[in-house]
Amino acid sequence: MQNFELASFAVDENKSRGRAFLENFDDSKYRSIFGRDRDRIINSSAFRRLQYKTQVFVNHQGDHYRTRLTHTLEMAQIARWIAGAINANKDLAEIISLAHDLGHPPFGHAGEEALNLKMQNFGGFSHNSHTLKIITKIETRFIEFVGLNLSWETLEGVVKHNGAILDLSKIDKYILNFNAIYDLELQKNPSIEAQISAISDDIAYNNHDIEDALRAQLFSVEDLFELPLVGEIYQEILQKNPQIRQELLVGEAKKRITLAMVLDVIEQTKINLYKNNINTLEEIRNFPKFLVEFSPRMQENHLTIKKFLMQKMYRHEVVNAMTDNAKQVINILFDFHFSKPENLPKERYEEYLQNKNSQNLAEIICDYIAGMTDRFAIKCCTNSNF
Repeated sequence: MQNFELASFAVDENKSRGRAFLENFDDSKYRSIFGRDRDRIINSSAFRRLQYKTQVFVNHQGDHYRTRLTHTLEMAQIARWIAGAINANKDLAEIISLAHDLGHPPFGHAGEEALNLKMQNFGGFSHNSHTLKIITKIETRFIEFVGLNLSWETLEGVVKHNGAILDLSKIDKYILNFNAIYDLELQKNPSIEAQISAISDDIAYNNHDIEDALRAQLFSVEDLFELPLVGEIYQEILQKNPQIRQELLVGEAKKRITLAMVLDVIEQTKINLYKNNINTLEEIRNFPKFLVEFSPRMQENHLTIKKFLMQKMYRHEVVNAMTDNAKQVINILFDFHFSKPENLPKERYEEYLQNKNSQNLAEIICDYIAGMTDRFAIKCCTNSNF
């Protein structure tokens, strides 16, 4: 039976560093600090838009492919699972997972690459930085402050869920400016909950991308036999159930592969914590590398699976065609609004008029496009005004 007492190295919300803007809550005895963060993220417009943003397949390609939202939910479920097993803060691990992809533009990584290229002379674009911008500035839903005013622990976990930012000279301007006002200790490792979120991301997409690729017939079940862990599990199921329908086969295999990866992370993390005598949150942050990780053998499996998916799925001609089309949409939208800013939505155009220079215009257009869903971006691009 799970012991829900937090470990000494976990984030204790009773010791939270608070929020950038002081708030008085009438429901504090009924709702926790991190529970409030979760509610604000789930109720945000940015979170809802994830339903119509690409994971790998553009949203209109089919109803059963993962979207950025369903990927986020699968990842958050895994994060709670791992956190609970090592007595870390399940709520915080889940919340960081729910927020980590809010800054993704339409068309996933293809959209991010295209926007980053268009913004090359204006500071670039990264979804991680844009996520922070969304939750601290763009997603303003309250009278007293801009942004969602999330807890320090949530903000830190979102910004650093991929690790400490050691070279501040290469950091995105928005993160750097925000950090100057509200120190997120960028050069320290994040909490163990953020580390759990990061590896849950890997586990989630490795497993669901295989399922989606099989559904799209980008490769066959037989192609998976060459993979460590994955191939073994698929063959074991087929040997015992030779007439099994592919849908059942894939579902059963996904369950077993996910279980194997999660259990491996839990056991390896426990070993790491014990061997390095980790007892406090500060020791987590000051440790030179992530403590939440796969075992060496599972890490090798993980990298092999990633390489397979890169070759067989992400670079498949079908996906490449979608990627090329997506980049073209982003390019058309950006160039159109840069040459004709008066066609921006009223509020954004008025924002440009307050400071009429290329840098400000590029940032406004970038934020506008990054907030679009796949279908809205396509609709705008095919509009006769373009």
